[in-house]
Amino acid sequence: MLQVLLVTFPFFALVLAGYVAARRRMLPLEAIPGLNGFVLFFALPCMLFRFGSTTPITQLLDMRVAGLYLVCGLVIAGVTIALTLNARIRWNDASFGALVAAFPNSGFMGVPLIVALLGASAAGTVILTMVVDMLVTTSLCIALSRLDEAEGNGRSAVFDAARKALKGVLTNPMPWAIVLGGVASAWAFRLPEPVEKTVWLLADAASPVALFTIGAVLARAQMTANHPMPLADYLPVAAIKLFAHPLLVLGAGLVAMQLGLGLSSQALTVMVLVAALPSASNVSLLAERFGADNGRIARIILVSTAAAFLTFSGAVTLLT
Repeated sequence: MLQVLLVTFPFFALVLAGYVAARRRMLPLEAIPGLNGFVLFFALPCMLFRFGSTTPITQLLDMRVAGLYLVCGLVIAGVTIALTLNARIRWNDASFGALVAAFPNSGFMGVPLIVALLGASAAGTVILTMVVDMLVTTSLCIALSRLDEAEGNGRSAVFDAARKALKGVLTNPMPWAIVLGGVASAWAFRLPEPVEKTVWLLADAASPVALFTIGAVLARAQMTANHPMPLADYLPVAAIKLFAHPLLVLGAGLVAMQLGLGLSSQALTVMVLVAALPSASNVSLLAERFGADNGRIARIILVSTAAAFLTFSGAVTLLT
C-alpha cells in the first residue's frame, strides 16, 4: 500500500494544489477557462495521440473490452437514474448524476496515473474506455436529460439533444486525437522530427496541468454554489462511482473470463482501475451547459476525487 501511495500521492497532490490556488485566489477564477482550454485543445490531445500512435492497434480495437465496459457503464447509469429520479431530481439532474457516476476521469487523470502504475502497455485499454464514455455513455445521458422537455415538446426535444450530443462529440478534439493516433499506429507513421518534438512537449505538459486544473475547477464550483444541499443528493452517487462501478466491472470481467470470451487479466485490471477513478470533471461543464444542477454535480465530483485518494489506492493494492 505504501508503494502505491508513493505513486498516487503526487497526482492527487496536484489536484489539491489547484484547489488551494483557486480557493486562495492565487489563481484568478477568470484564468481557469484558459487552463481548461490549454489542456482540452492542446496538451491532452497531444498526449492521447502519442499514446495512441505508440500502442498496437489491436489494443485500440479490442471489442471485448469495449463491449464489457459499455454494458457496465450503461447498467451504472440506469441504476443511478432509477435510484435518484424523484419529485425534485427530474430527468435533467438525474441523467447528469448518472453520467457522473458512470464516467471516470480517465482523460485528465486516468491515462497518466494508470500508465505510471502499470506501464505504457495499459494505455490502449484506458484510451478505449475513454472512447466508449465519450461517444456512447455521454451521448445517451445527454439525450435522456432532455426527457423533461420532451414531456411538453414531444420527440423534437430528444432529437435536438441528440444533435447537440453528436455536435459535442465531433467538436471534441480528444476523440480525433485518439483516431489519428490509431491511424498512425496502424500505418507505423511518425511525424516529422520537429513536429513530433513539439507534440511530445505538449503531451508532457498534459498530466500536471490537467490535474492542477481539476482542482481549480472543483474549487470554483464549490465557491459559486449558491444553495445548501442534503447529503443524500450527492453522497450515494459518489459511492456508486467509487465502489459499485469498479465492483461491477470486476464481476462482469471475471464472468467473461470464466465463459472463455478471451478477456485478458491485464485488460480486466486496467478496466477495473479506470472504473475506480473519481468522476470526470468535464461533466460539470456539460451540466452547466444543459441547465442541470451544477452544484450537485460539482459536489459529487469533489467528494469522489477526495475519497479516491484512498479508494483508488486501495483498489490498486488489491489488484496488483
